[in-house]
Amino acid sequence: MTIARATLAPGYEISRLIKGGWHLAGGHGAVDAAQACHDMAAFVEAGITTFDCADIYTGVEELIGLFRRDYPQHASRLQIHTKFVPDLDRLATCDRAYVESVIDRSLRRLGVEQLDLVQFHWWDYAAPRFVEAALELERLRRAGKIRLLGVTNFGTAQLGAMLDAGVPFVAHQLQYSLLDDRPESAMIDLCRRRGLALLCYGTVAGGFLSDRWLGQPPAPAGPQANRSLTKYRLIIEEFGGWDLFQQLLGVLAAVAKRHHCDIATVATRAILDRPVVAGAIVGATNTAHLANHGRIDTVRLDADDEERIAAVTARRSGPRGDVYELERDREGAHGRIMRYTLNRETPADSRGS
Repeated sequence: MTIARATLAPGYEISRLIKGGWHLAGGHGAVDAAQACHDMAAFVEAGITTFDCADIYTGVEELIGLFRRDYPQHASRLQIHTKFVPDLDRLATCDRAYVESVIDRSLRRLGVEQLDLVQFHWWDYAAPRFVEAALELERLRRAGKIRLLGVTNFGTAQLGAMLDAGVPFVAHQLQYSLLDDRPESAMIDLCRRRGLALLCYGTVAGGFLSDRWLGQPPAPAGPQANRSLTKYRLIIEEFGGWDLFQQLLGVLAAVAKRHHCDIATVATRAILDRPVVAGAIVGATNTAHLANHGRIDTVRLDADDEERIAAVTARRSGPRGDVYELERDREGAHGRIMRYTLNRETPADSRGS
């Protein structure tokens, strides 16, 4: 199995497929720590050496820290990307001490002396301290606690403001898929001009862009088995509804058959081929799809494939707006499913450190 790699910054290389951590936070079923660590080892051995987590993913930083201790032979091969996500009700008081306390907690949980990449998120732009908070992260980077800085789910204007303030971001983690092309409205151009790479989640829309849903009747538009499915079911409605979604699946199935792979592989490959995309985050609770992940780098979509896909996606009705704009409306359908106080709720050292 060969997993392609990309350079985010001089001397810092990642696997283009990144193992996501949100699915290990408990919201998708009980997590067996020993089995999760065993699965992490399988990902590393397959060449997926970059792991994504967050301060607000309950227990996941600690779980990766446990993996590093229990599998020391793999620890040196890891690139661990975490996040700094202050709670909504802490934005107005997000000062130097608070920022450093959260970063120090991530260092303890992961059992490292320096965080490889910290990705910054801010819930509400009406709380005007996000530039100051970003500059505090930059101070910690210069102090050696953080190697590289990134953002996640920022709007184009706000990211530009932080870059103009001198914060040296190297990457932006955002939602990007054949169903959701909002990064193409302005963000890709900004990232190309300012030298940021995109790290994309949602490339298979929580599993909706897969063979499993081809030809199936509409999934209920309300709450699903987990928040991931609920979130992407809403995106399908924004895209144009279940019928257009099924037409897209049909085209992807034909392309997949031509390349001897599955729909999810084609969907991820299509995003990896987009401008300034350095990596795609695969949300895996286990190793069931690891072999398929390994095939992604062997697939090469040609002009005919792209045209067939574009013939469907060009008929989309949405989603519209900038990156994460719909989700920022806390009264809207997308915003109502978010949880805004996970940093406070997350135990500091639930698995020890």
